[in-house]
Amino acid sequence: MGNLSNTKKNQLINNSNTDRLILLINKILLSLIVVIVTGPLLYVLLGSFLQPHVLMTRGISLDPAHWTIDGYIRIFQDGSIMRGFLNSVLYAGGFTLVSITFSILAGYALSVDELVGKKALMIFFLFTMFFNGGLIPTYLLVRELGLINTPWAIILPGAVTVWNIILARTYFKGLPNELKEAAKIDGASDFMIFLKIVLPLAKPIVFVLALFAFIGQWNAYFNAMIYLEDRSLYPLQLVLREILIQNEVQPGMIADQLARAEMQRVAEMIKYSSIVVASLPLLIMYPFFQKYFEKGVMVGSLK
Repeated sequence: MGNLSNTKKNQLINNSNTDRLILLINKILLSLIVVIVTGPLLYVLLGSFLQPHVLMTRGISLDPAHWTIDGYIRIFQDGSIMRGFLNSVLYAGGFTLVSITFSILAGYALSVDELVGKKALMIFFLFTMFFNGGLIPTYLLVRELGLINTPWAIILPGAVTVWNIILARTYFKGLPNELKEAAKIDGASDFMIFLKIVLPLAKPIVFVLALFAFIGQWNAYFNAMIYLEDRSLYPLQLVLREILIQNEVQPGMIADQLARAEMQRVAEMIKYSSIVVASLPLLIMYPFFQKYFEKGVMVGSLK
């Protein structure tokens, strides 16, 4: 018996040493990932406050004498920046609202076992994940619907994706059926069950889908290039893209090499400043979504 207990103790000691080694390796790897991720972010942030010639010749400098906000001043001198910012808030907010509404409703409906034709609907949805009409048919459809040069051309196309519906469906199927059955016994309708019982429990998946939709639409500019003609409707990303293009020197436009070099330095500074401006809302929003994000991303992992 004594030898057996000693063997168990040795196994526990070996296991604990192995666990410590694994934890140490994980900490080192996570530290490297943090450095890899935060390094470029800090570089861009500091670069947006540096004088152009210092950034081009010396790189990042922590000397306050080399700092300037000229890049941000140049960006906000044009009123189109604020208009583009408000447009992006409208597009991203509307896109997120439409995406969440239809994804949650469709996901809940597909999670109900009593739904007639559920398998056929799932096959239809999954088919659209792998096959679609493409760019030209989509443009023709948007044009025939009269959405060209309107905010709806940015909000509606692509707002509902099958992947989000599947995530919502998986989350709803993980909720206990006893809650819905008890509500049915008390006389609650399907809509009241969804509104009063299911929806309050679905905060993690709602916030995760909202974060995905908002980020995707906030960073998008391709649809705006295709569907929008009025410059007053341009989102922030498209406005910043034009600012960068306007500050880039095209071959043959400037003969003076000194003027060319100066313009390139200014364009470099504006590039960093525009990245910070475009990323700021997402950086502010993410901490408020983080606690729900950690729960929502694990949807289906334990099924």
